[in-house]
Amino acid sequence: MKLSELVKELPIKRITGDCEVYSLCTDSRVAGEGDLFFCYKGTQRDSHDDAVSAEKSGAAAVICEREVRVSCPQVIVPDGREAMARIAAAFYGHPERKLKIVGVTGTNGKTTVAHMLFRILTEAGEAAGLIGTLGARYGCKKIAPALTTPDPVFLFSILADMEKEGITHVVMEVSAHALYLKKDCPITYEVGIFTNFTQDHLDFFKDMKSYGEAKKQLFLPSRCRYAVLNADDVFSRRLAERGVPCIFYGLDNPADAFAVVKSENIRGSSVLINVEDELCKAEIRMTGRHNVSNALAAACAAKRLEIKPAAVARGLSYEEGVDGRLEWTASFRGADVFVDFAHTPDGLEKSLSSLKEHCGGKLVCLFGCGGNRDASKRPIMGATAARLCDFCVITSDNPRYEDPCKIIGEIEKGYRSVSSSYVAVEDRKKATEYALKILSEGDVLLVAGKGGETYQEIMGIKHAYNDKAVIKSCIGKLLS
Repeated sequence: MKLSELVKELPIKRITGDCEVYSLCTDSRVAGEGDLFFCYKGTQRDSHDDAVSAEKSGAAAVICEREVRVSCPQVIVPDGREAMARIAAAFYGHPERKLKIVGVTGTNGKTTVAHMLFRILTEAGEAAGLIGTLGARYGCKKIAPALTTPDPVFLFSILADMEKEGITHVVMEVSAHALYLKKDCPITYEVGIFTNFTQDHLDFFKDMKSYGEAKKQLFLPSRCRYAVLNADDVFSRRLAERGVPCIFYGLDNPADAFAVVKSENIRGSSVLINVEDELCKAEIRMTGRHNVSNALAAACAAKRLEIKPAAVARGLSYEEGVDGRLEWTASFRGADVFVDFAHTPDGLEKSLSSLKEHCGGKLVCLFGCGGNRDASKRPIMGATAARLCDFCVITSDNPRYEDPCKIIGEIEKGYRSVSSSYVAVEDRKKATEYALKILSEGDVLLVAGKGGETYQEIMGIKHAYNDKAVIKSCIGKLLS
């Protein structure tokens, strides 16, 4: 494809020539013949410094934000990241224009809502695809997870393959980082779903205002045709002011869509869902009121996509849970063990509150916090756990390049401000074994923070680790 064709929709400061482009490249180490190489100032490094290396490896042209010392054609643009997304969309034939794409954003609940809606669409007979934290799924294909929202070249290649495979509807998790970095900017969402807005990612955004501004980008009238908003979350009111037609769902405040919980237990709820007077009964096999709220969000989006209530009911009732999202994992000595991805104060509070409601014994929590991320939430999460559980095992999560003992100490400060009923065990596997040993009949253990992750990142190395596998291994050892 000609470079001049790829860039015709971009604001261009200067272009120095034309050429054929055979593939797109963001890493000079793997650049090859005919590649178009993208330069932009990243959070860790500036890839303008790699332009010469990319040309030596065969790159045919570069996209850059300032002039670089190469002899091949270069296109100088105001925003390299936006250019990358728009060129990727054009290179792959603009699949986003041929698909009905639903974007799900919010601090917590994105993965669960996306999976619920994906299942509803599948039950309705639609050819649906799914992109998110747990990877991509469509037809018979499954792609391993990388980022919540993939980088543009990968994202639009997946969307193009989905369209080629006959997919018509795509449900996609859209992170605040992706919105800020304009990874998805060529996409106009058929439906935008908002779950909630609570503290997270302040290591990147620095303050809640900046974090919120990133979330708002999905709900611009030019980006979203219809919004599904949470009446129980104050931030949704600001999103409604942006002028996109919308529907509100909620459990605690007046809303266009609501649910009556007929019965519930520690493994799920039987509910009657009302979406603008269209009713359906569903058995939600996931714990807690927040998952009823997630189901409402999915049901509202389904209605906008003209899915019948019967298919909504089948889809919500079929979904047996999402990997690592408040997932019942084992029974041990008459106690229930759950694994959850909760890694924010709000996420931990919701999960512990849901389990506490149905806990006949003591509620035990095991969790840590990730390194090189928002440190301000560590004492808050400690205090949250101390308030809601009877005993806590504070441990390591993904320490990355930080000292895990330092992270644990910061969690302890918050925990000790409320309670002294805890132990600190740095090794997560040993911590899990300890937590299981103290369980008895009627107790509930929540192992939080990592969810379905299959690794633990320490000093830049991802070691194989999965909470569910470790729990089952420890139980086997304790029973032998």
